[in-house]
Amino acid sequence: MLLADRCLLLLFPLTMGIAVAFAQEHRERTLEEMKTESIRRAEQGIYPLIGVDGEDVRQAFQSIHSKDQDEWAAAFINIGDRYMRDANSETSSDPAKANANYTRAWRIYSFARWPVPSSPGKQKAYDKAVQAYLAHAKFLDPPLEVVHIPFAASEVIGYLRLPKNSKTAVPLVIAVNGLDSRKEDLAESFAPILAYGIGVLAVDGPGTGQAPIKVTPTADRMLSRVIDYAQSRPEIDGRRLALHGVSWGAYWATKMAIVEHSRLRGASALSPPVDKFFRRDYLVNQLLGNREYLFDQVPALMSILEGVTNLDEMAALFSRLSLMNDGLLGQPMCPMLIVGGVLDTQVPIDDLYLLLSKGDVPKTAWINPQGGHLGRQVKVWPDPLILRRIVVPWLVGVLDQQPAAGESQSLPSTAH
Repeated sequence: MLLADRCLLLLFPLTMGIAVAFAQEHRERTLEEMKTESIRRAEQGIYPLIGVDGEDVRQAFQSIHSKDQDEWAAAFINIGDRYMRDANSETSSDPAKANANYTRAWRIYSFARWPVPSSPGKQKAYDKAVQAYLAHAKFLDPPLEVVHIPFAASEVIGYLRLPKNSKTAVPLVIAVNGLDSRKEDLAESFAPILAYGIGVLAVDGPGTGQAPIKVTPTADRMLSRVIDYAQSRPEIDGRRLALHGVSWGAYWATKMAIVEHSRLRGASALSPPVDKFFRRDYLVNQLLGNREYLFDQVPALMSILEGVTNLDEMAALFSRLSLMNDGLLGQPMCPMLIVGGVLDTQVPIDDLYLLLSKGDVPKTAWINPQGGHLGRQVKVWPDPLILRRIVVPWLVGVLDQQPAAGESQSLPSTAH
């Protein structure tokens, strides 16, 4: 019997018009549960609602009466449009206020398309999110450059920021988003690293955002092309490159740490899927209806995979993506920082322990015993703190840069 035949079928329209099968025992949140949990996450600053006002979420849900994706998108777009109108009217008279409202609009639009732009309304929301972010980016100092990297008869679009007034070529972190985050999120969150004399180039990973290709076992070639581009820029020290990945992006960070070990000084990976994550039983028993994920993790994953229309095809491709099955684990690799939480239900902690035991060089690990996905722990180790206190210092060290004034020179070893 096929995997799909053992599941309760629930139609979920994706961009390509496929149907997704959900296991009966792994129920997604109801609309009321989605509302309650979304408001809670906004009020407590929990992903994916970091920086979103809880009152805005409440107001949007007043116009949402079903799980229809376009209805969802329209409700949040309406809130975002209000901020955009305010920002546009304030650009000359009050630039700081305009910038703040562009940022609010970007965050609201991003949630309007969350987790992936899988309907016309959600695609509209995503397009608006990009426009709002680029409007906000005009206020950034150092400036943000939108780069276009030719690839596979198309292009990789990235956001590049370099430190100001550098007299020599600077090291660079290439940052890759997760399943439902985007390069806009990475470009924003990595701003603190500029103070260390390090640049950042944020790109959407395969299958996400504006990436030109979907996920296949060879999609890492897209990121190799990004490395080529970085090494072609005279302002960038091509001998001092690192790669950072979050969740699904951490899969690419891990794979690139192996296939591009000679061109990377290091790679940081937050909750990297490695092997167990890609097994059929984990897909069925942990990812379907996962409650740590706000909603629809499996449909979102399915949408980024090349040529996948059902759970059986997804399980087959997942098996080929496993870094154990493809023989990469154990090969030479660059130094890595591996961050995760023991209580993570989205990526098994076993995958991180497996990764730590493989390869030819020592690795640095920061494992939060009370942490969930990405090692996050509400009010103790939120996402921004992990980036600032754990990830950035490690990247600074591996790229041989001096700490910025007033910043700690040591990597915290335990949670507090």
